[in-house]
Amino acid sequence: MKVALITGASRGIGKATAEKFARNGYNLALVSRSRESLEKVREELQETGSEILIFPADVSDFNRAQEIVKDVHDHFGRIDVLVNNAGTTLDKFLLRTSESDWDTIININLKSVFNYSKPVSKIMLKQKHGVIINVSSVVGIIGNAGQASYAASKAGILAFTKSLAKELGSRNIRVVAVAPGFIETALTEKLPEDVKKYYLDQIALKRFGKPEDVANLIYFLASDEASYISGQTFIIDGGMI
Repeated sequence: MKVALITGASRGIGKATAEKFARNGYNLALVSRSRESLEKVREELQETGSEILIFPADVSDFNRAQEIVKDVHDHFGRIDVLVNNAGTTLDKFLLRTSESDWDTIININLKSVFNYSKPVSKIMLKQKHGVIINVSSVVGIIGNAGQASYAASKAGILAFTKSLAKELGSRNIRVVAVAPGFIETALTEKLPEDVKKYYLDQIALKRFGKPEDVANLIYFLASDEASYISGQTFIIDGGMI
């Protein structure tokens, strides 16, 4: 069975992605801060027959990432797909953003992509195959007032994706990014109703997306049906931009 390693896997897009891969014959390694939440996901997916390893961890911890990737590879003997999904936001205007605010967003959203992509790339190079999928955001493309740190982190992911795709492509390793718009997750639930209405008015389909919508795209991009796609960013925003 193929193996997918997914960060930020305990809720939202990460959880939906774990479900999609498990129901399509993948073994999983799931990373998130909360052991309790990961245990719930594993319990929910038991009936799929997939073997699921869980790793409670801070994704911004470089050394812990190396340990997790090694443990996954030692256990399964392979890693076919890496989904760098972990992310957070802290909405503040730049003048109110502290250095620690900035570091937190960059470390969780952007540094984590480096932390997991580097050791996984070594494994995929030896395998001569693999797919790395990085979850960015439309905010990384168009920007957004009050989200300078978040936008910077998500834009960084897009540049990272293009560069890594060029580094690894000759060894049959693909690297792609997805840029969701407004998806119904814990992050968007925090938004005030007037803000939600404002953004809903910008969306051609007049609804927010669901985590499953993004999970379906991620699964397609990881599949052999997308075997000639690399270095690209796929916007999934209901026609917002």
